[in-house]
Amino acid sequence: MSSKPALITDPDIILGYLTDASNTHGRAEALAVPADVDALAATLRWAQDRGMPVTVTARRTGTTGAAVPDGGLLLSTERLSQVEAPDIVGGGALLGPHQDTLEAAGQHFPPDPTSRYECSVGGAIVCNASGARSFRYGATRGWIDWVDVVLPTGERLERVSRDTPLPAGWPRLRWAEPPVKTAAGYAPADNLLDLLIGSEGTLGVITRAGLRLRPAPAGVLTMLAFFPDLETTLRFVDQARSGADRARAPRPKPGPLNPRAIEYFDPNALEMIRARVDLPAGATDALLLEVEHEGEAPLDRWFEALVEGGALAEHTVVAEDEQGQRRLAAIRHALPAGTNERVVANRMPKVGTDFAVPDAALAEMMAEYRAVTLPHVCFGHIGDNHLHLNLLPRDATELAEARSTYRRLAERAVALGGTVSAEHGIGKLKRALLAHQVGPETLGAFAALKAAADPAWILGRGTLLEPPPAPGGAV
Repeated sequence: MSSKPALITDPDIILGYLTDASNTHGRAEALAVPADVDALAATLRWAQDRGMPVTVTARRTGTTGAAVPDGGLLLSTERLSQVEAPDIVGGGALLGPHQDTLEAAGQHFPPDPTSRYECSVGGAIVCNASGARSFRYGATRGWIDWVDVVLPTGERLERVSRDTPLPAGWPRLRWAEPPVKTAAGYAPADNLLDLLIGSEGTLGVITRAGLRLRPAPAGVLTMLAFFPDLETTLRFVDQARSGADRARAPRPKPGPLNPRAIEYFDPNALEMIRARVDLPAGATDALLLEVEHEGEAPLDRWFEALVEGGALAEHTVVAEDEQGQRRLAAIRHALPAGTNERVVANRMPKVGTDFAVPDAALAEMMAEYRAVTLPHVCFGHIGDNHLHLNLLPRDATELAEARSTYRRLAERAVALGGTVSAEHGIGKLKRALLAHQVGPETLGAFAALKAAADPAWILGRGTLLEPPPAPGGAV
């Protein structure tokens, strides 16, 4: 039997690790904060010997409860935060500050989750995090060359890449992911790296990663454009992305507009940002657009397109320098903050969607969102047909209605060929939705893979999959 690792059992210390951005709260008997990979591996071996549940926690920015423990041991990667080189970082390193360092040196790591200044690199990898720029660059998966990982058994593997086969005895998954931006379930991968990415802390602990970098763009043009109605807005979205070099439809010769991000604000979102920007009369919807360029900003061609597309073009807010771009970024990031303020005022949890559908189904899904009568605010990554509809109930009756509406919209997204989670993952809160999306056969294949990788189901127990009955070990 493995020797007992150093554990923290002070409940006041553990308390700070028992929740994530989902605002759900858990319980744990002990906390391990290993200083190095050897200690981390020893901790997992010790827990595996005892069948003790282990929940990996990093910066706790997830929204689906994957890092919220249901008993057992918490394992924090926060001390594995070393930066060995621009493209080699520890799993516990903060993503956003490292990106800032890279960009100051003319390099670029494109994934941009909203929480990038609070989330860890390892957390971004196991969630396959994305963000606004995923319209052009895709999610984190495409920007990871290799990882070091400790498996649930305590086995250490280094430089796991797309040339690394699945371990002996691990079944290969054969299922068709929906043709949209998605973060729902294990990837049907033929290599270990792609299987670990997006596995939500259930198949291994990422301790170090090799990042794929690219040269930073010479400049970025950012615009906040206003529209008189949803129909006009959606027509312009189609126009803007029709010639774009985007992750799911790369073009060797992009069209004249070629944005890297297209973000949407609904009428309620505009009301939330009214104090930060002058809203033109008649504006019901808005798009935040980002365009990379290597020379002169293509403002004239975009302004012409906005005029022809029926936008309220003369009111477009333009930012070409860093200060202006920070102002527009602050407006975008004010929406989650404003939503949370409403949640606090209502004293009721929000119910937020994370669905994505194919391009052809965007208008239909948007009509479903617009028809919702509960208090709500809708914004997000419309370039990927991925909107966050935040339902804001004010009492228990509206909360029940919000949850029913959420389930109905999730089923509609799946029926349209989409996903129940485009970027936030499944965690513990969306297991039923994952089961609905993939069906019992694929769910059974996921469980068989989990059992092969983690015989005692210790790692991330309850995340993605309903765990089998197990007594668990004592601390």
